This record gives sequence, structure tokens and C-alpha cells, in this order.
Amino acid sequence: MAAEVLDGKAIAADLRSRVEEVVAARVRAGRRPPGLATVLVGDDPASHVYVGSKRKACAEAGIRSIHHELPGDVAEEELIDLVAALDRDPGVDGILVQMPLPARIDQDRVLAEISAGKDVDGLTPANAGHLAQGRIGVREALELESDRPAVGLVACTPAGVMEILHRSGVELAGAEAVVVGRSILVGRPMASLLLNASATVTVCHSRTRDLAAACRRADLLIAAVGRPGMVGAESIKPGATVIDVGMNRTDEGLVGDVDFDAASAVAGRITPVPGGVGPMTIAMLLANTVRAAR
Repeated sequence: MAAEVLDGKAIAADLRSRVEEVVAARVRAGRRPPGLATVLVGDDPASHVYVGSKRKACAEAGIRSIHHELPGDVAEEELIDLVAALDRDPGVDGILVQMPLPARIDQDRVLAEISAGKDVDGLTPANAGHLAQGRIGVREALELESDRPAVGLVACTPAGVMEILHRSGVELAGAEAVVVGRSILVGRPMASLLLNASATVTVCHSRTRDLAAACRRADLLIAAVGRPGMVGAESIKPGATVIDVGMNRTDEGLVGDVDFDAASAVAGRITPVPGGVGPMTIAMLLANTVRAAR
């Protein structure tokens, strides 16, 4: 029996409609719309596509887009000065520095100029600390209408995964969850969100012994390593929920980290690529910008 395909595109469209309504209500109340600053360094084609999609989504939601493009040979200090100025600007609610930066630039120095309240990527130590200490869950991450100050901001992709799971009725309390990948953007915050939802969490990575065996224990398997088709049917517990975070551009087009056809024959639920987690990442960026404006 083929797995149920979880439609992240539809869930993202619903969330974006909510964001648009909240922004419109804010403007009707005489307040300025939230403002998101994006900073793009260099001419990486994929980065230009990603930032363009984010700016288009902002415009559709009524969020102000403040965009800066810098050449690939920009001095590190110039980039740091720009980010610091955006952080001081009261008209900027959120700041997103598109990754990856050129290898010669110290990413940590750049991100250190973003205050926690404007860190819509959830990368600052303060936001990561709130998440690690269990102060933020996915319900808090999606609390858009409240006038209370936001506790913290969560990385967009993991928060989007949690919303897909919630909207799809996947029970997390007591579930065996395996996250493949340990990046600060996805793997680590993903593990913390699942732990905060009372799942039992295992994080796997390049040094994990017998990765397939570890994955087969999972009621919920999340693949986020950036290797096309690395998770096959042999790595999946029958009936498991499989979330594919990978977005890999190949000669055959955009594919995930999961061999979709093989996995679908074993899994109970699965996200496609494209149309699964990707749309949720942008929707959560808009939600984070609204929360940052609080």
C-alpha cells in the first residue's frame, strides 16, 4: 500500500493566508507593516532564487521587503557594518543573511550582529538557548495574533516540519524519532522541537554506525543531510512517517534525501520533494517576521 503523501504546499498556503490577515489587521489598526531585511552576498544562482522567492512571499503577505545585495568580494567588515545598521534600524523587524556566505567570511561574526528579536532564522545563541531549554514549542512559534512579546524565534525549516506533523495528526508524544543531520539550521533545532514535544529523539550523522539500522527504529524519520536519495526502503520502519528536508538539484531536477518511490512502498506517510517541506520554510519565515514585529 502506497504511503499517504503529506501536502506541505497546501499547509503553507493556509499559514500564509493567516499571516496576510494578521498583517492587514495590524495596518488597519494604524501600525506599520512588519519589515524583513534580506542580505545577499555574491552571485550564487540558488541563493538568488531563494531570496527572490522570499521577497515575493513578503510582498504577497503585505510585509515590507528591505533588500541588500553585495558583491562576492565584499569586505567582511563592510558586511558586518551593514548587518549592525539593519539591527539598529527601528523599521526593520527581522534580518535574514542568506547562507552560504563566501568561505573567507566568518559567519559567526556576521550573525553576532543580529539581536535575538530580529533573528528570523533562529540562529543566535539566545534563540537556540530558549529552544534547547524547552521554552519554545511549535505552538509558540505559530502564535501570530497575540500582542504578547514573542519568547523566541525558531529556525524556519524545523518549525515548518512541526506544523506539517501537527496538521497531519502525527502523534509525537512517546514516538521514536530519528533525525539524520546535525546542522544548526535544521538537525539540531529539529531534535530540540521533537524533544519538547515529548518524542524520544536520536540524532544521526556522518559518524553514525549502521545508519540504516538506526533509521529503521524510527516511528518518525527526518532526513536533512543534502545527499540525493540516500534514504532508501531498507532504512524505513514499515508504517513510519518520513519527512524529507533535502533539496538537491540534479540532472533529473529537484530531488530530496529520500528515494521517494522506494520509501513510499514502506512508509505510512511521506513528504514529497518538491511540494513538502520547502513551501513551509518560506511560510514560517513570514510567521517569524510577524512575531519579530511584536
